[in-house]
Amino acid sequence: MKGTRQGVILDVIQRESISSQEMLRQRLHAEGLDVTQATLSRDLKELGVVKRASDGAYQRLSGGLVSTDALGSLQRTTAEFLTRAERSEQLVVLRTDSGQAALLAIAIDRAPLTEVLGTVAGDDTILVICRDAQAAQSLVQRLDGWRSAALLRMPALVR
Repeated sequence: MKGTRQGVILDVIQRESISSQEMLRQRLHAEGLDVTQATLSRDLKELGVVKRASDGAYQRLSGGLVSTDALGSLQRTTAEFLTRAERSEQLVVLRTDSGQAALLAIAIDRAPLTEVLGTVAGDDTILVICRDAQAAQSLVQRLDGWRSAALLRMPALVR
């Protein structure tokens, strides 16, 4: 749910000039998502959304530029949300738990991955389009490696 909600927030602020949390909350309600002001405030902070000085509308802090820690963020997000990765030629299908695909897709899109052309995210599935089959295989190995390393660091009871 959180991932879906945050994906909708990013979509809304990219499509429209939204200048208040109440206006954004109403737009989310129109999209079928009821959120409290406190939840919305946390989401905006987590997503790096700030108000533009010029017109007071919300925008992502990165302004579309790749963060210097985008790869580290992708590693953490992969470790937390990825449950399975499979490749078919230049396509990669990633699975997450319900509501988490959007967050992982955003992390992939922001990271400096030369293998990736783009992503399409649903509720629990992401389609990653890679440059070619070799790039897709490389991506799957990298993501699986990060996920496996995180699983090894978890206490046995959590796994």
